[in-house]
Amino acid sequence: MMIKENYEQIKNEVGEDINIIAVTKYHTVEETLKAYEAGVRHFGENRIEGFIEKRAALPDDAEVHFIGTMQSRKVKDVIGELHYLHSLERESVAKKIEQAGQHVVNCFIQVNVSDESSKHGLKPDEVEAFIGKLKDYKYVKVIGLMTMAPHTEDSSIIENTFEGLKELRDEIAAVYPDVTELSMGMSNDYPIAVKHGASYIRIGSKIMGS
Repeated sequence: MMIKENYEQIKNEVGEDINIIAVTKYHTVEETLKAYEAGVRHFGENRIEGFIEKRAALPDDAEVHFIGTMQSRKVKDVIGELHYLHSLERESVAKKIEQAGQHVVNCFIQVNVSDESSKHGLKPDEVEAFIGKLKDYKYVKVIGLMTMAPHTEDSSIIENTFEGLKELRDEIAAVYPDVTELSMGMSNDYPIAVKHGASYIRIGSKIMGS
């Protein structure tokens, strides 16, 4: 398995300032630990069970990001270890984090920039008002925005999606200066995401293998 080589190649390509999240949802604990040994410190999980399993196995200096859809009733199962949530789109989830009140959770608001019916996320024009509802929450800290580009060979559509999120972030940051980060880009489109200002990229197969 070429995890170390894959990770080093992407790191060299995107530079030190980009946070590379290795998405381990299709991979075993053993493979995840190999990624840790290769230098990976950010891991992404889509399922609650996977999040709990990988967090328990990884050393303390690893950060496991929850990147899937979070159900409010599941917050209690992961809140002790949840420090990064990339898919906040409902106030009910924020309320559960606030009620649990253990520590600050760094949250990305999920935005459906491409307006696809199959995708989760707020519409761009809903984001500022949503962040406004959360501004007095003590344990929910909105640090950025997240999106997924359409699966398409047309790079101009992908470019427009990522540039749209960047422009929205710039607008939001003028009102809420803490909202600085952009979580966007996966194995098939991360170079375009980085070009448009991504600070967190979520890479599965290009690091972990298929």
